[in-house]
Amino acid sequence: MDARLNLFANPVGAQALKYINSAGKVIADSPLPTSTQELVKLRASQINGCGFCTDMHTKEAEHAGETSQRLNLVAAWREATVFTDAERAALELTEQGTRIADAAGGVTDDTWANAAKHYNEDQLTALVSLIALINAYNRVNVIVRQPAGDYQVGMFG
Repeated sequence: MDARLNLFANPVGAQALKYINSAGKVIADSPLPTSTQELVKLRASQINGCGFCTDMHTKEAEHAGETSQRLNLVAAWREATVFTDAERAALELTEQGTRIADAAGGVTDDTWANAAKHYNEDQLTALVSLIALINAYNRVNVIVRQPAGDYQVGMFG
């Protein structure tokens, strides 16, 4: 299976991805815990059906020390006992922020308040930005049908 379009080979696509990746670097360097970042990226990618990002963030999370048990339970985090209250708040915010069209009110006040209990303003800013960013990546990859399975840890620097 080949992607419909090679965005890296196209000057417009390469330039757009360069700026999106720059935003990702800011978030990666933020005070939001790396493990939380990877869980958020994985959950949004699962919801959006982005095989490429699901593959990528599973491998990146494993490389960063995440356990297979926790990665296998991300899709069922509500029933799993392996996530902290802060991670659960981030996953709930991720789900509601990813499924905006499914809920008339978007992110609920209760979900926001719960996230704000666990994360300071810089971390919340990074979390909101990360949710928006991974959704953008997911949409690009789903639209062009980017194949999944061949991602190598660190291949994008």
